[in-house]
Amino acid sequence: MTDAAFDRAVFDRAGGPYTLRRARTEDVAAIVGLLADDRLRSAEESTADGDLAPYLAAFAAIDSAPDQLLAVVEDPTGRVVATQQLTVLPGLARLGATRLQIEAVRVSADLRGNGLGSEMITWAVDYGRARGCRLVQLTSDSSRTDAHRFYRRLGFTSSHVGFKLALNIREP
Repeated sequence: MTDAAFDRAVFDRAGGPYTLRRARTEDVAAIVGLLADDRLRSAEESTADGDLAPYLAAFAAIDSAPDQLLAVVEDPTGRVVATQQLTVLPGLARLGATRLQIEAVRVSADLRGNGLGSEMITWAVDYGRARGCRLVQLTSDSSRTDAHRFYRRLGFTSSHVGFKLALNIREP
């Protein structure tokens, strides 16, 4: 879903300004780098063998879906320093409430604590509000206590317990 009001955002933080925009194909390697720079996910995310093919296929699917937005944040030099994926989910529950799901929020380690993450989440909430969402939801690994404090500070409540089931996909 394109919306000129949400094509770009500028965040004035230390070392900035930082520009949030829709991700492009050429950003995929940098996004994967941000995902891999994570104590919980580093083993799952890798381009050590140089193979971006699964990530590029996923990016194409995300980018072509009207209810998806994969966003990146660039520093003044053009380096991708943060990312988040937003999904607008229509639903029947809560009187047909539409929800915004926030996923894969990552800020470069050297910029954590400068307020960029807060700016990104605030922008995402406004993005959801502009699309008629009545609820914003996200999940955070139960061991990420710093992240939990961060989300609570932004007004989120820890209202549910999440469950996941990994599916082993067998190649034909």
